[in-house]
Amino acid sequence: LVPAVIAAIVQGGDRAIAAMRQLRYLGYGASPMPLPLLRRVLVDWPDANFIQVYGMTELSGVVTTLNPADHRDPGHPERLASAGTPIPGVEMRIVDPVTGDDVAPGEPGELWFRTAQAMTGYLDNPEATAATITAEGWLRSGDIGQLDAGGYVSIVDRVKDMIISGGENIYSPEVERVLGEHPAVAEVALIGVPDEQWGEAVRAIVAPYPGGVIDPAELIEFCRLHLAHYKCPRQIDVLESLPRNGTGKIMKRALRRPFWQDRDRNV
Repeated sequence: LVPAVIAAIVQGGDRAIAAMRQLRYLGYGASPMPLPLLRRVLVDWPDANFIQVYGMTELSGVVTTLNPADHRDPGHPERLASAGTPIPGVEMRIVDPVTGDDVAPGEPGELWFRTAQAMTGYLDNPEATAATITAEGWLRSGDIGQLDAGGYVSIVDRVKDMIISGGENIYSPEVERVLGEHPAVAEVALIGVPDEQWGEAVRAIVAPYPGGVIDPAELIEFCRLHLAHYKCPRQIDVLESLPRNGTGKIMKRALRRPFWQDRDRNV
């Protein structure tokens, strides 16, 4: 399931939650899982084996997993925010997307994968293939990630979604995780919008739980308690729900479009 479907089941009430207790295994992926939701369903479905998967079409699906034991490891609760470790047969590097050099341990960089399950190329598009697959066979994922000391990878952002404000790199999932911890927030997406002084400014789009009310000023103050000031959104818009595609991913391009449509560039 995608996390949006799991959230909908929880919002369906006690009968929906009880029906899911019969599951032995529950796999999820395709978009970030809000930590408050994951913590809740781990309690609501105590006998379920949770498996998070990360991957992409170009890699024939899954390349990393967070296994059931990791989900219920009291010694490493921080791993709930990770995408786990590479599956057998998958090599992974974390690379500076500009230089192509490996980054220092713990530093963010683009995830590169080499595996027999990678595509050979895009059909009739050699330019896109050359931009995605290196001469050594590494496939550039377009995702930014970082490794912890235990070898667990966290997906930090999409290369194209990273916000650069005043020369500072701001990774949207970090801010989205903080906003998602607020009890009034059901959905959240962070985008960069044009700013004459800083190049881009951080803006959040949120949706409340059914019947709930969100105070944007309160959310901004909530962020400032947990984040560096430059990472906090300057403005927050409230919608009934966020636009999603057929796989449940939030369509950030649609959220950004009104702010950038009359501009010569999109960053």
